[in-house]
Amino acid sequence: MINKKVIENNFSRYAKFYDSYSTIQNFSAQELISQVRANGFKNILDIGCGTGNYTRLLKGKFPQAKITAIDLSKEMLCIAKDKLADRSIKFLRADGQKLKIKEKFDLISSNATFQWFEGLKQTLQQYQKSLKKCGFILFSTFGPLTFYELHESLQSSSGEVFSISASEFLGKEKLELMLKDLFKEVELKQRIYTEKYDSLNDLLKKIKYTGVRGNSKIRQGFWTAKKIAQIEKTYLSKFKQIVATYQIFFCRGVK
Repeated sequence: MINKKVIENNFSRYAKFYDSYSTIQNFSAQELISQVRANGFKNILDIGCGTGNYTRLLKGKFPQAKITAIDLSKEMLCIAKDKLADRSIKFLRADGQKLKIKEKFDLISSNATFQWFEGLKQTLQQYQKSLKKCGFILFSTFGPLTFYELHESLQSSSGEVFSISASEFLGKEKLELMLKDLFKEVELKQRIYTEKYDSLNDLLKKIKYTGVRGNSKIRQGFWTAKKIAQIEKTYLSKFKQIVATYQIFFCRGVK
């Protein structure tokens, strides 16, 4: 079960470091904005805006649009507000699955957030109702192959059964079925990104500072120096280098 409070705390605690470590999220944002083929959007909802990097891309592509940008983390929103001092962007602290916004949108969009949603189909139903006729939903979300190298190395080296958050993310088939049930036009693309790291510590730091550890069920106190060295040895034995895979789905639906 996804614990939103834990996820909020993870993002809030390290918000000031996020922009220095969010290379994959920024790649995802650039790919996502490139897939917006329509134009003339006047009212946009950005869900899980974080520090505002994707919000800035939306504003750059649709300068005349009014944007409502929401996020759970107060600290993330503060950074976004400082970065984007624009009266046409309204920032709200809110849970994207418990929206109380009554207005209709031309575009509802989100970069690398929906993997933290439990009961995503019900949430997509809400968004569908919040779209104007022929409105668009466009989002990216991490898939279950994300960090599979770390997952396998943990399993092999420790002798314990682990479930990292990414292993519970939705796969392509389920996402596609959800979208086809709700939208008349659907498109889903997959991209695989990889990053290399000098050490396992560097990868763990990246995970920590971008909040993508989610509510991992690895017990507190597990990551001792001895344990990290042991897992790194297994990692290098299996994969020859410290590399992490990021599986990202880019999804588009038209009402």
